[in-house]
Amino acid sequence: MHIDQRMGACKVCGLESPLISGKLGVCVSCIRNAPEASLKVTSKVHASSRAEFGLPAFPPQALKGLSCGVCMNHCMMDRGDTGFCGVTVNRNGVLERRDGLLDYYYDPLPTNCVAWWFCPGCTGAGYPTYAYRNGPEVGYHNLAVFYRSCTYDCLFCQNWHFRLSAGRSSTLTDPESLARKVNKNTSCICYFGGDPSSQMLHALRTSEIALEKAKEEGGKLRICWETNGNSLPQLLKRAAELSLGSGGVVKFDLKAWTESLNLALCSVSNRGSLQNFRTIAHQFFGRRPDLPVVTASTLLVPGYVDAYEVSRLATFLAEIDQRIPYTLLAFYPCFVMNDLPTTSRRQAQDCLAAAKEAGLSCVRLGNLHLLS
Repeated sequence: MHIDQRMGACKVCGLESPLISGKLGVCVSCIRNAPEASLKVTSKVHASSRAEFGLPAFPPQALKGLSCGVCMNHCMMDRGDTGFCGVTVNRNGVLERRDGLLDYYYDPLPTNCVAWWFCPGCTGAGYPTYAYRNGPEVGYHNLAVFYRSCTYDCLFCQNWHFRLSAGRSSTLTDPESLARKVNKNTSCICYFGGDPSSQMLHALRTSEIALEKAKEEGGKLRICWETNGNSLPQLLKRAAELSLGSGGVVKFDLKAWTESLNLALCSVSNRGSLQNFRTIAHQFFGRRPDLPVVTASTLLVPGYVDAYEVSRLATFLAEIDQRIPYTLLAFYPCFVMNDLPTTSRRQAQDCLAAAKEAGLSCVRLGNLHLLS
């Protein structure tokens, strides 16, 4: 999409700044301090954006609708309603799911992974139990599974193109067929997107089949996830169990700490995601601290996801365990919020300092080439 950086204005307080997205229409101060007025503005932006792709403006909540039961949005769909993620529909009183709406490819290792600084594929951590090499797994690859649906609606989405197929007919890939794509040089599967939370049942079944195949053939296969953490707790727990046993990592992409900011930027609450992180980290992190099974990342959106948000998120992580790895990622203008600049070095350094001051011992900056 075209990058259109200019002075933006807040429709609530009137403030103008290049760090206000004119397309979002509100500043971070108003989002935090005047959430009711701010969310009236941002909800219209989400509704308009989603309408272009045939997606519902908000998670449907029909009183006598059918429940999807896969994520924390708890969609209740009346006849003819489509779920927020676009892969479920109430068709004449019968819930239909289009699990398997995805793309996949082989990504040579080492790769650009959120957990690049400690994962077996990039570093050899966990060798020889979980890794083929005592160093980067050159010669092996990751089966990258990109789900073309999501339970959030991030207006800064870096992979927004998946919306072009969400809500429309498309060829589906069943778990058995996807699992067969694992070969002798596949050392890990990573589910991302979009987000796997919207098709978690499909991802779990694929993982189980692929792991059984790897066990029979005497190979190694790590199961990894990059997710907003918005799945139902029991599904996310099963995902973490598979990662724990295989040497994989559950990578939570925590968008913001302030709930109103998460609503403004991503359309839905982050309370479920944060609670899921707390639960999974408490249950799993201490069982494999030498090769962390749980990690977090946050995209540093200029003008919005600042040192305050990072400090609160880092404090939340540190209260669980100070060793939890936390990656701060530089932002590139994209999708609706393409009128913002890239993350500045000053913002990145301020956020890095805030995370460390909160007590975390393992913090890294990522996408350094994007810093302005």
